[in-house]
Amino acid sequence: MAAMAARLHLLHPPTVSRPSFLFLKPSPSPLSSRIRKVSTFPRLCSGADQSPQSASSSAASGGSIVGGLLDYLNESWTQFHATAEAKRQLIDAGFHLLNENDEWNLKPGGRYFFTRNMSCLIAFAVGERYDVGSGFQVIAAHTDSPCLKLKPKSASTKSNYLMVNVQTYGGGLWHTWFDRDLSVAGRVIVRDSNGSFLHKLVKIKRPLLRVPTLAIHLDRTVNKDGFKPNLETHLIPLLSIKPDETSAESKVSSKPVHHPLLLQILSDELGCCADDIMSIELNLCDTQPSCLGGGNNEFIFSGRLDNLASSYCALRALIDSCRLPADLSTEHAVRMVALFDNEEVGSDSFQGAGAPTMFQAMRRIIDSLADKYVGENAFERAIRKSFLVSADMAHGVHPNFTDKHEEHHRPEMQKGLVIKHNANQRYATSGITAFLFKEVGKIHNLPTQEFAVRNDMGCGSTIGPILASGVGIRTVDCGIAQLSMHSVREVCGKEDIDIAYQHFKAFYQSFSHVDSKLTIDY
Repeated sequence: MAAMAARLHLLHPPTVSRPSFLFLKPSPSPLSSRIRKVSTFPRLCSGADQSPQSASSSAASGGSIVGGLLDYLNESWTQFHATAEAKRQLIDAGFHLLNENDEWNLKPGGRYFFTRNMSCLIAFAVGERYDVGSGFQVIAAHTDSPCLKLKPKSASTKSNYLMVNVQTYGGGLWHTWFDRDLSVAGRVIVRDSNGSFLHKLVKIKRPLLRVPTLAIHLDRTVNKDGFKPNLETHLIPLLSIKPDETSAESKVSSKPVHHPLLLQILSDELGCCADDIMSIELNLCDTQPSCLGGGNNEFIFSGRLDNLASSYCALRALIDSCRLPADLSTEHAVRMVALFDNEEVGSDSFQGAGAPTMFQAMRRIIDSLADKYVGENAFERAIRKSFLVSADMAHGVHPNFTDKHEEHHRPEMQKGLVIKHNANQRYATSGITAFLFKEVGKIHNLPTQEFAVRNDMGCGSTIGPILASGVGIRTVDCGIAQLSMHSVREVCGKEDIDIAYQHFKAFYQSFSHVDSKLTIDY
């Protein structure tokens, strides 16, 4: 979660095979018995032993989506790759790709999506019984995570090393990036042979970079005084030993923007000439795969859980809630997923939640489906009937720092989605929206927890308040409990992934019925 105080007043490997291990677990608890497991031999890392199709089929039949999440995490090193993988899964599920530049011709019962900047995605399914003014049931999350990004001029040389200049993105725990096997991934613009320019994603899977710590012999007080690196001068990754004077690197007449060695590595991966790489937008990424861990394999160890875990649960819930034609046969509403970029830095961007992307899409959906309807304020009436779930990871209670949580609001792993409350509207939850969301869970026997920050501590925020205030849509903020938030390596509970998926799917299937039973303003 990113701090977004400045936003609150504004607008309104190829896959590789991994070994399977015996899953040794005590007798299942009442909670775990609610979530049917896909196998007694779960994968510790993602791999080819279960295809994306079989993973989604398992989820659709009521099984676990954890294997699919591991695949998604290992594919999605950047926000661009996360969006591209979501796009692939939607197309495989029969969703139709739209272009924001084209006129839309939508139909009740149709399933559609579009991307923006290849880092933001809106997907939706129209109920067969849709009528003008029907509401939207939305789950919103974000595709970005705190990371290091290459500077526009990344080439640097120090003490006979080739270094790569980086800038910090978001509020990361930057000390966790030291002594990790890092690489780069992101997107490039490549010049084609016909003179056009192509957008391509790239991922260098092997360890390429490293930010080394200083030996304790040269920093004797670090364990007493703390590790306090200067983020400009100490957080610079090593790429290589500086080549000798006869090498190609040393023959560059002027100082390069990026090291020729780095550009050559990228061009080899892309199958193009280094000179044809016109622009790069790269993140540093940890090469260690996402995997299961813990004595009973009850944890997920991974980078980017905040917030790709929420994104994947929402995506799979939408796909699986309308997989069969009958799934939309009695639905009046439009079911939607919105995945935004740049949440970690405030959402003020073309592809962030601060842009009107989602609301423009809603208006276009209403206009396209209106046919010959002539009436008053269809969009505004639809928004009044709509509901938004802002899904972002939550702070689970840390066993070594329990005093950091308010005594009666200490979310635990494996205990269900955490509903976030803040009287100062850092979260958009209200008593009404919390009730409606918990009622959906209660119908399906799904547990929930509550979180409120201590009065003597600051509180992060989410895209919830931004979207809630954008046009006045009812919103609840919720998330999966995790530890090590914003570390290069985070942890959450495996059962919570399945509970979140089941709760999101139940939201699509049951919210209209629950909402119809509540009267507030009339």
